[in-house]
Amino acid sequence: MRGWILYDDFNEGLKKERHEIDRFLEVAEEQNIDLKIISPNQFDLIVTRDARDSVVIDGEVVPVPDFFIPRLGASTTYFAMAVIRHLEQLGVYTVNRSSSIEAVKDKLYTQQILASRNMPVPKSMLAKYPVKVDLIEEQFGFPVIVKTLSGAQGTGVFLAESKTKFRDLMDLINATNSSANIIIQEFVSFSKGRDLRVFVIGGRAIAAMERVSQDGNFKANLSQGGISKRVELTPEMEWLATETARILNLEVTGIDLLFDEDGHYKICEANSAPGFKGLEECYEDINIPASIFNFIRVRLGMFD
Repeated sequence: MRGWILYDDFNEGLKKERHEIDRFLEVAEEQNIDLKIISPNQFDLIVTRDARDSVVIDGEVVPVPDFFIPRLGASTTYFAMAVIRHLEQLGVYTVNRSSSIEAVKDKLYTQQILASRNMPVPKSMLAKYPVKVDLIEEQFGFPVIVKTLSGAQGTGVFLAESKTKFRDLMDLINATNSSANIIIQEFVSFSKGRDLRVFVIGGRAIAAMERVSQDGNFKANLSQGGISKRVELTPEMEWLATETARILNLEVTGIDLLFDEDGHYKICEANSAPGFKGLEECYEDINIPASIFNFIRVRLGMFD
């Protein structure tokens, strides 16, 4: 079985995800899978009705692989998306598909899709300048979460604890990047400094972990200094995660859930290239790359 992973070593936002790439390579070697890591800038996209079984990489024509795993997540650029679509059109099995990656990269669009399916999501709105602070206070109150439209590993997410701090944050954003698209979202206070990550492969919830901040930060991301601990999947966690994955057509995903004060959960976001270092550290019996490769074998019908 031959596969490629789309990843960019030179992208600052992805450096903390190198552990996952190394794990994919390690397990691929153990399973005799021919796996290569390829950056988007190694591709030259040539669209033709001929040569449907090859692409150009580093100036050379090479045969397409059996499968393709994009690992750029929210850092997926237009060119990288074009690469993913190109391989899809050539019939390469891709995990996840470009349409799903594009949907979850846009956090507001993700919330719109889920809300339209009556899924529990935090109340959200797209801000427009000038921001009507009184409207924000009326609809959300304070504290309130402020997010950039796209971001990963906890970046681009801020907590405005008061009306004054919200004004200051809006002034800063307007001064530094007045064209930025900003999402305003309710602050789920019961989940401050903690959340749940449920890992889903092929429509099945594999495992869950709770992420907890260690420095009083409202963000629990491991890349922001949080720690992880194993939790047992409940029927509600499992259903929310698998149903979210199904709605967004994500075959491999990490679904982040917030603790709500009524004992239930709200869907924070979905990830198309989820990290799994913390999850594997919590579960000695879980091998995420092996599970993904096994799922791909089933999809391709390539069992030994």
